[in-house]
Amino acid sequence: MNILETLNSRVTLIPEKYRNMSTEQLEARVRELKEKFGSKLYIPGHHYQKDEVIQFADDTGDSLRLAQLSAENRDAEHIVFCGVHFMAETADILTTKEQKVYLPDLRAGCSMADMADIHQTERAWAKLKEIFGDTMIPLTYVNSTAAIKAFVGKNGGATVTSSNADRMVKWAFTQKERVFFLPDQHLGRNTAYKLGVGLDEMALWDPATDTLVFDGDYQDIKVILWKGYCSVHENFTVENVKAVREKYPDMKIIVHPECSREVVALADDSGSTNYIIKQIEQAPPGSSWAIGTENNLVNRLIATHQDKKIISLNPFMCSCLTMNRIDLPHLVWCLESIEQGDEHHVISVSEEIAEYAKIALTRMLEQS
Repeated sequence: MNILETLNSRVTLIPEKYRNMSTEQLEARVRELKEKFGSKLYIPGHHYQKDEVIQFADDTGDSLRLAQLSAENRDAEHIVFCGVHFMAETADILTTKEQKVYLPDLRAGCSMADMADIHQTERAWAKLKEIFGDTMIPLTYVNSTAAIKAFVGKNGGATVTSSNADRMVKWAFTQKERVFFLPDQHLGRNTAYKLGVGLDEMALWDPATDTLVFDGDYQDIKVILWKGYCSVHENFTVENVKAVREKYPDMKIIVHPECSREVVALADDSGSTNYIIKQIEQAPPGSSWAIGTENNLVNRLIATHQDKKIISLNPFMCSCLTMNRIDLPHLVWCLESIEQGDEHHVISVSEEIAEYAKIALTRMLEQS
């Protein structure tokens, strides 16, 4: 579901009483309801969630891992996904029909996922096939809608994560001559470059104008990148890197591959959210780090690893606004609605879309 579809859907607004409850009341209510539901309730929480929510997560992790854990938890009848919409969709795709997946606030979307809708993608695919024929395979970052995942599955492609993007792009090149990478241009560019594809062999598809942006012979193109990005990670800049180098010459800089190619090139290291967490965990006491990823996670790492100096690469960075939609009032409201049998914001992917999306996910898992 993209932003317009969400706004046009029947989003139930949170009753005022939840806004008027104190933090202590809200926390006590979550604990009470978790105890009441027991194993029938499962709360997965993404790394980028607020501390007020993450404290009640049964598991924390990245989006795909949490969806897999949801599928493995067959006792759970109710899965309250503390993340964003595409994550809850993936959980619904992988879980059974008897399990229900909820998103506490339906407005918790993902700007990156919304940058590629199915209509734009189908138009792009048709036009690109006119140029390149049957020489392309589509890959989509898991940070995409279920409809995009289904499109990829239907057309012989697979999903990728920031952890396995290298492996999946390698696999894709064993299948076809060219890769069509959705929706994050930066992850696609950084991954392809790391694997030896030249920047002069990468083109950009602009869905706003339905045009292929490339200065050269189209037959030289190996990777076609969708013009999408993460609104958080794109805000880490070359200037941020230079400022840290000047102020803290010995500080290591580690960034997420959703950052631009220029920032990744200047950083000391880059990797998925889980990779960043592990690098900080394994770093020696007294080491210093500037981290280029979402602020809720950076602040949590600062609090957890006080034996190290940790800062955000961008000191003026805001947390992900859509991730922050999930808060204690919405969590309590969601849990009480389940208790009362008046369930709302249930995430349900149609059977046809789920079938093809699962194919794309399975192709990826088979390579892992």
